Amino acid sequence: MTAPGVCMSILNARHSKDGRRTVTNPEKFLNQDYQQLKQYCLIRRVRYIDDMFPPDKTSIGEDILTPSDLNRVQWLRPAKIVSNPSFVVDGVSRFDFGQGMVGDCWLLASIGALTFQDHIFQQVVPLEQTFDDDDYCGLFHFRFWRFGRWVDVIIDDKLPTINGRLIFVHSKDLTEFWPALLEKAYAKVCGSYSDMNAGTPAEALVDFTGGVHMCVNLSHPPPNLWDLMLRAGQSKSLMGCGTHQGETSANTVLPNGLVQGHAYTVTGVKQLVSQGTVVNLVRLWNPWGKGEWNGDWSDQSPLWQTVSPQDLEMCREVADDGEFWMLMEDFCKFYSELDICCLCPEFLDGSSSSHWNTSFYEGRWVAGTTAGGCMNYMDSFWTNPQYRVKIESLLGDCAKTQGGKNMLVSLMQKPDKRNRRLVENLYIGFSVFEVPDEYKREMGKFPQSFFKTNRPVVQTKPYMDAREVMEFMMLKPGDYLIVPSTYGPNETASFLLTILAKAETHVHENSGGHNHEHKHAEEPMAVENGGNDDNKKTLFRQFSDKYEEVDAEQLQKLLNENILKGDLKAGGFSVDACRSMVALMDTSVTGKLNSQEFVRLWKKVVTYKDIFFRTDVSRTGTLSLSELRNAIMAIGMRVSDDMLNLMALRYGASTGHMTLESFISLVLRFECMYKIFKQLSDGMTMALRESEWMYISMYT
Repeated sequence: MTAPGVCMSILNARHSKDGRRTVTNPEKFLNQDYQQLKQYCLIRRVRYIDDMFPPDKTSIGEDILTPSDLNRVQWLRPAKIVSNPSFVVDGVSRFDFGQGMVGDCWLLASIGALTFQDHIFQQVVPLEQTFDDDDYCGLFHFRFWRFGRWVDVIIDDKLPTINGRLIFVHSKDLTEFWPALLEKAYAKVCGSYSDMNAGTPAEALVDFTGGVHMCVNLSHPPPNLWDLMLRAGQSKSLMGCGTHQGETSANTVLPNGLVQGHAYTVTGVKQLVSQGTVVNLVRLWNPWGKGEWNGDWSDQSPLWQTVSPQDLEMCREVADDGEFWMLMEDFCKFYSELDICCLCPEFLDGSSSSHWNTSFYEGRWVAGTTAGGCMNYMDSFWTNPQYRVKIESLLGDCAKTQGGKNMLVSLMQKPDKRNRRLVENLYIGFSVFEVPDEYKREMGKFPQSFFKTNRPVVQTKPYMDAREVMEFMMLKPGDYLIVPSTYGPNETASFLLTILAKAETHVHENSGGHNHEHKHAEEPMAVENGGNDDNKKTLFRQFSDKYEEVDAEQLQKLLNENILKGDLKAGGFSVDACRSMVALMDTSVTGKLNSQEFVRLWKKVVTYKDIFFRTDVSRTGTLSLSELRNAIMAIGMRVSDDMLNLMALRYGASTGHMTLESFISLVLRFECMYKIFKQLSDGMTMALRESEWMYISMYT
């Protein structure tokens, strides 16, 4: 029976290629189908209750409410809170809501930015949802971009309250519920409400758009920061920022009105003339819905009397709504980071004449095989996933602005935990190398020697324990190699590599052959294989039946007690392993091996044994996962990183090592599957593609 995980991996990959998991055709989060569940509830006239995010203590989580408050929580539907609930009242605005008892200001600041872009907002929040009786069943849905795919998240509308009042995000108009329902859907994605405690706007901004993110360190801002923010505003980007953290994690309100360690939304930038001098102003919004800056250019500042009446009327609004203006210099002084997120990076260099091409690649670092660490660990760095990139020359109007940046590379690590608070980010980064002429025809992974003689042309510095790291760069047309890695070796994690380029680019993983194909190299080196065929047949007859055939049990004795005696470290081949060998070598389809079939198997076994011991450089009697790659190559085959990881998972021990018995079983199967699917490679009517069958066959 095929392992479900392998099948799901194949289906997910197919769905991505077939246009599924997009914003218009999102993946069903936790396999919950909105339309099916809605029809079920409407037909049966029942109100939906989500058993995957139930209205109880587990969905609230730990450490945000006291035990006594937690016991007082009641989960109520909007109609039990107010008499006339609405999903949206008079449009959507950042002023619709304020933060509640969970520390998700980073999320609410991002929602505030989202309200400025109607198109993006409606991608996340389907506005056709309603509380009208004919279409209402207590079921709502929202869409988020999560690590390379859009997901449709469904929830029931039971909301946590104390004394009939919402305890988390709440609307200024008590009848409006889109903010509370959106927050609940995101809490479900994160694992619970408490899992949203603390974060940065960048995370939610990307999850709302699936777009390009860049982070600006305001302690050392770039000289073109004002122009950058101006272009970002004009290109409908979403912007958020955060103040410096205080001595504690508490959100202390400073004398100047700002909150320490708090997220804000950037809601506008404006250039004014004050007393004959040009001033650059930034407008910000506090997701608390109140509490504002009280320094220069705040609501009550006398500096507003120095601008034109037109600017005064356009910009100044005196109200404690959480929104205020401040000088650009004060913005850089009192805020630590600026996050900008947009659907296209053209705002970064001010170019609108070029079309940016986007490519996504999912990969994985696996301890022992593809987790080589950074370049400090030169002996293992080459084992990391590698991606070849060919950059073509720019054409047309875009070529005239060739001097600007032309590529953005983003590396995002994917969580291995359901609950956001349990995720521990590794230190990650990547290096970009120019491929010299002598390596341009090289197939497969570049060896250690390449990295000893070639230095990266671009590198992330330093490695960061962040969800995402990115670099914006200028690369001339040519061939390049991108190597994503963790800082230390043998750290297992999945990642998403995103490459955006102005020019046409061609990218493929550089682990096996092109496009993950398994390229057959030369036949393995001939070795001494235990005497001539007559001697083999003589031994065979001692164990065969009257028809001169051996079954799995007889083969087990031949291998364990004769051919490989003294070489086996794990108790020898099992009967099941020998049954598999018989099935692979039994060309006469009798369920047994005749003398010719046995001799062919013997030669293979001895050949693979010799390769095993030649590549066991550590002399442990087992193969480490890095030695396994060398052994597979010595046999004459190249495999992708994904296939190598699968081999280690299926045939390796929990220690990460592989015994001789497992290695021989693996190679016999792999070689047989390769030959079969090589013959079928032109048969495109197969239900599964060749590479998919290879994956399933290796794992079963």
